Amino acid sequence: MQAVLYVAHGSRVREGVNEALAFIKGVIPHINAQIQQESFLELAEPTIMQGVAACVEQGATEIAVAPILLLTANHLNEDIPREIQEAKRKFPEVTFSIGQALGIDDRLVNVLEQRLNESGESYTGANVLLVGRGSSDPAVKRDLTQIGGLLQKKAGLNKVSTCFLYGKGVSFEDALQQLVTEDKKTFIIPYLLFTGLLKQHIREKIANIQNFNQAVHLCDCLGYDEQVQHVFINRITQLMKRGDEQ
Repeated sequence: MQAVLYVAHGSRVREGVNEALAFIKGVIPHINAQIQQESFLELAEPTIMQGVAACVEQGATEIAVAPILLLTANHLNEDIPREIQEAKRKFPEVTFSIGQALGIDDRLVNVLEQRLNESGESYTGANVLLVGRGSSDPAVKRDLTQIGGLLQKKAGLNKVSTCFLYGKGVSFEDALQQLVTEDKKTFIIPYLLFTGLLKQHIREKIANIQNFNQAVHLCDCLGYDEQVQHVFINRITQLMKRGDEQ
């Protein structure tokens, strides 16, 4: 029996957990699987192992692991596979497959442009700063840079810079300080799925410089937009098709 195990990141902020659960609830009707179960990488329950056990208890013999992650990094390359290896040892009769991150997709770029428009401010000639969570994996820097380039071209922007809250690449603080010295409007888009401590950190950093430059606008996060949902559903469909072919 086919199961889909959704793996969200998790958050210390309950609102972030609730947003992930609501997103999963909206996806479930679009997926043709008898068993569908939520789980979290960290900071919330059920854990991945608890989610796997719940699927098996309901009769799952095949589990498609669907990560709700924006970019491919250590969580997808190391953390989830490690958990699934443990699950294979515990449930040797079950077949597992692991899906891809949302990755680079024009529909996600459309959402970023939408976030700019929702600000209500003209961004003609402005700079845009795309803020990623960050990782030690250099692929994250490469992919976010590509996404920034697609946004710059699509929205006709003067400049799209990328930075990170931690890990490899330019830090958010350094990128922000550089842009505000250029005396142009700056729009900041958090490339994050949920509201939480990270966006709060971004807001606090911006507040610290507002006395020097009033033209800094914080847009909404990428978030669990309808287009994000469509991309995710496609990733699950691809994953289940791949599993059928194995």
